[in-house]
Amino acid sequence: MGVLYDRVCASPQHASAPRPLKTPLALRPMPLVRLPEPFDHPNWLFEVKHDGFRALAHITGHSCELRSRNGHTFKHWPQLCEELAHAVKAHDAVIDGEIVCLDARGRSNFKSLLFRREWPYFYAFDLLAVDGEDLREWPLVERKRRLRRLIPSVPTRLLYVDHIQARGRDFFDVACAHDLEGIVGKL
Repeated sequence: MGVLYDRVCASPQHASAPRPLKTPLALRPMPLVRLPEPFDHPNWLFEVKHDGFRALAHITGHSCELRSRNGHTFKHWPQLCEELAHAVKAHDAVIDGEIVCLDARGRSNFKSLLFRREWPYFYAFDLLAVDGEDLREWPLVERKRRLRRLIPSVPTRLLYVDHIQARGRDFFDVACAHDLEGIVGKL
């Protein structure tokens, strides 16, 4: 199990003036970089690393398209796309997340996803744009706060990836104790 981090450069001064999103098709998930050991840092957020397919959910009205990190459209899960389009509390949104299947203990199960044995979930961990506003330069914690408000409180296939702040080493120990895929650190 490795430590991964996803670094997003954000400037707090941009938080009050969102830019219009010009080219939603050009968005790509930021790649992860593997580090040899976990770390603590007061400015970093840490999340569970889920084992699935990284995807951007492009939601427009009552439709959703899931795109891979290479920009290809996932076509195997039309029911998931339909549920995401109706679950998100916004007309338009671009949400970064992971398509996963879960085992009985709530852990991601890649084999079930790969062989389409179960209906998948979408774990949402970042909001890149909403209703035409480009949020990528906003601080991550603010984007996650907005994302959480878009996800319904009733059971759905759209799940929010929560985080802890600063304590990467302790979080990594918990992930190992529960036999999880790993953790992701984000700035």
